[in-house]
Amino acid sequence: MKVAIIGAGICGLYLGWKLSEKGRQVTIFEKKSEIGKKACSGLFSERILEFIPESQKFIENEINYCLIRFPKKTLKIKFSKKFLVMSHFELDNLVADLAKKAGAKIIFNSNINSIPEGFDKIIGCDGPNSFVRKSLGLPDPNFRLAIQGFTTQNNNSSYVETWSTKNGFIWKIPRGGETEYGIIEAPETAKSLFGKFLKTKNLNLERTNSAIIPQGLVVPFNSKITLCGDAMGLTKPWSGGGVIWGLTAADLLLKNFPDFVKYQREIKRFFLPKIIFSKIAVKMVYFLGFNFPWLLPKNIKIEGDFLI
Repeated sequence: MKVAIIGAGICGLYLGWKLSEKGRQVTIFEKKSEIGKKACSGLFSERILEFIPESQKFIENEINYCLIRFPKKTLKIKFSKKFLVMSHFELDNLVADLAKKAGAKIIFNSNINSIPEGFDKIIGCDGPNSFVRKSLGLPDPNFRLAIQGFTTQNNNSSYVETWSTKNGFIWKIPRGGETEYGIIEAPETAKSLFGKFLKTKNLNLERTNSAIIPQGLVVPFNSKITLCGDAMGLTKPWSGGGVIWGLTAADLLLKNFPDFVKYQREIKRFFLPKIIFSKIAVKMVYFLGFNFPWLLPKNIKIEGDFLI
């Protein structure tokens, strides 16, 4: 069976690796000339080691809890599974090597503008602005903008700090040899809000990056072509993180392969309740945090990937 995967991000590479191991003939089309996502914090729960055990060598720091700062109250969020800070760029390249060793073919500089012919199955892993999603006539998910930058401050703290904004938050992540700051917000306000924060904190950032974060599950109903990861808007409603959710979806695809219709039904069954619950929980916490902060407990323990 010949399989085309559009996009050599973490989901596309992971699927290419695992499908090749199962004897499928996999070709991965990547529009860039190299592997590796740079605009990402690389903050993953310990689950990343279940998907990619070899990624343990990239751990830069371990995170046990998060401080969420509202104007009049700070919440301490403890995680049932610790989070790991690592380089997304190095992680992508590791999985690319595993995919190639398993037999997958990666073709670079492939700016796909039509669905490839000669393949039995086609998987769109081509990110927020997915061509495959658009070619299927599906709507775009909602978008938020993420901006990140770094300072040379050494920081080995075991916690992340965040400052809540109207439609997102600003973050501070300790990365050992440096400290990362960033924001996820509505595209029209992210840059100005982040600029004001940096000015208030007297911070000058290096190596700034930005990326569009899709939010809102978009699932095709097609027996030959499907989507996975950011291409279907599969990111956590509260943080915008998409790697663990994307890899979980990839495992559901592998479990049901080559039955794409069954996979698409299982995606809805697994993720929709979690997305609905998460959106309600986030709105409630933000409403109380900004308006009635005394009603929120100071310490909360959550499951960092799925909440439920």
